[in-house]
Amino acid sequence: MINEIINSERAPEPVGAYPHARRVGNFLFLSGVGPRERGTKVIPGVTLDDHGNILDYDITVQTLSVFRNIRYVIEDAGARWEDIVDVQVYLTNMKKDFPTFNRLYAEHFTHVQACRTTIEIGALPTPIAVELKVVCIIKDDEIY
Repeated sequence: MINEIINSERAPEPVGAYPHARRVGNFLFLSGVGPRERGTKVIPGVTLDDHGNILDYDITVQTLSVFRNIRYVIEDAGARWEDIVDVQVYLTNMKKDFPTFNRLYAEHFTHVQACRTTIEIGALPTPIAVELKVVCIIKDDEIY
């Protein structure tokens, strides 16, 4: 059975001791994906004060960046956007951000029909407002 660690050269570097994803059999499990960009500490759509506290953020910019980072990881692992089967969404402000996030999600996921759970949490490890955890199924000829 396939059991391999996946790290994308396009997605942002992990902020801890974990890979971007792990493939087990024909399943691909992504670690939590945020909006950062590879090779920089700048977070798209976030304004920080001198102490690293969030002054303001744009949930649209962050969400689209998260989607792009997910695409990098799954494509580099041999999967496609349409192969996503489960999405866990973490928002730091459900009341403020859910309507915008949900609209963007619908624009990008309606044809995918992945299962989804959306949870409000108090904070994320970096100064971001949204993070997604994704599971895909990799469809290759050896398995199907």
